[in-house]
Amino acid sequence: MVQKLIDRYCQALSWLMVASLALMVVLVFTNVVLRYAANSGIAVSEELSRWLFVWLTFLGGIVALNEGTHLGTDTVVARLSVRGRKVCLALGHLLMLFICWLLFKGTLAQVRINWDSTSAAMETSMAIFYGCGLVFAVSCAVILLNDFWRLITGQLSDDELVGVQESEDLPHPAHKPPR
Repeated sequence: MVQKLIDRYCQALSWLMVASLALMVVLVFTNVVLRYAANSGIAVSEELSRWLFVWLTFLGGIVALNEGTHLGTDTVVARLSVRGRKVCLALGHLLMLFICWLLFKGTLAQVRINWDSTSAAMETSMAIFYGCGLVFAVSCAVILLNDFWRLITGQLSDDELVGVQESEDLPHPAHKPPR
């Protein structure tokens, strides 16, 4: 149930990333054409493209975490017993949850500091720019907590204990079976 909600959320984020990338392409292309053809440009184009790129990166990180497609190595973990893999996965998730907490805490401070600061071209609150860290931290924490819950309740299969793919040619999300 929770995983279905997370998957729908990540699907919505994927569509938002597609829209952001398309908007970035249109803004940058239009700005380039205007600069060469009319010796003018769109004032907010460069800044908005930069903001969209930052948000796109953080949203992509959320989707990649959910799909298990982040880069990693499994040299040691793949050689462990099932119990050893579970312990490593649990420790990894606990460490990542701690990192999510640190990111949330630091980003929240940045959002508060920059709440009244505005960007140069768009004159929009810089809190929106830094807010991507909050979205990332909370979203990743929910995904990690769901995976951790599935681990401690025994709902994870043995092939999900090592979340590194052997090849980029495999369909997403694919998990490498244990050796």
